[in-house]
Parts: sequence; C-alpha cells; structure tokens
Amino acid sequence: MKKIFLILLVFLATSFKSNAEIKRIISGNENAKITIIAYESLTCSHCASFHKEIYPNLKKDFIDTGLVKIEFRHFPLDVAAFNASKISQCKQDQGLEILETLYSNQQAWVKGNTVEEANNYLKAFLRNEGYNIDFEKCINNKKIEDFILNDRIDGSKKFKVNATPTIIINNEKFEKSLNYKNLKKTLEKLI
Repeated sequence: MKKIFLILLVFLATSFKSNAEIKRIISGNENAKITIIAYESLTCSHCASFHKEIYPNLKKDFIDTGLVKIEFRHFPLDVAAFNASKISQCKQDQGLEILETLYSNQQAWVKGNTVEEANNYLKAFLRNEGYNIDFEKCINNKKIEDFILNDRIDGSKKFKVNATPTIIINNEKFEKSLNYKNLKKTLEKLI
C-alpha cells in the first residue's frame, strides 16, 4: 500500500510539474529547419505593424509550409506591455490567439496614465473580446513574471536586443531593414 501511495505521489508531482511549465508562444512546425525569434513589446507600434504587415505573408509562405517556426519572446518596454505579456502567457492554449488580438487591436487597450488605468483598459478589452481570464491571478503569477523578465534579460545578453521588434534567425540577429522583402530574401537563402 505504501508503494502504491509513493508511486501515485511521484506521478502526481511529476504531472503537476509538467502541467505548470510555461510554454513559449510558437507558430509553426516545432521541427522546422529555420527558427525565427521575435523579441517584442505588446505596446510597441512597430511590433503591431510587424504582426499586421509582415507576419501574415511570413505565415503563408514559410510557416504554414513547415519551413519556418517563429517563437515570440517578451521584451516589454513598459508596465502595460509587461502585464499584457503576462496575460498572453497565462492562457497557454490561447497564447498565440491572445497575442494576435492584442497586436491587431493595440489602439483599443493601450491607454491610461497610471498602471491601474492601463490594467482597466486591458481587462475591459479582453472581456469585450470574449476571453475568460482571471486577470489578477495572471498578472500576479510570479512564475510567468520571471519567465517574461528572463526573456528580456536573455535577449539583452545573448543578442544585444535594445529595441522592438528585434528578429533573430537561426541565432543570428537580422540586421537589415525589417520588411517582408528583406526577410523573404534572407529566409530563401537558408532553405
């Protein structure tokens, strides 16, 4: 009986640990030949432009075909972006969808003169979009907070990220002007 209890306890502890793991927000085939890392801030207008103007073509031509995967990493530039990042990481099964919704409707929620006002706009926006999120639980989750801050620290240290968006392709910083034409040329050389 003790053995069964110990096995069950080990199983539950292992299951809990793996379920509690924070997963990176990724679009594309996990085993794609090319990995793009996009360091972004959810309040950055250039990041929103990337999602509206470049990402759809990138998705159609490279991600959906299995050639490329993109990992979205957090590089919040302010508290509103930091809290929005926490929200996108909190709903693991909807992270990419939330990220896209936040970027495509940035003007609707990036408002307020205080942290409280910014949070209220973000909370109201998410509710209006139909997301069922425990807002306070998400923005006060220390594991998610550490995960996001570590993205920012790693980006600064490893790739010298100092602006958003910053694109990394197969561990090399993309130094050209960020537009689809330049990105496409670079990716085609790697295929």
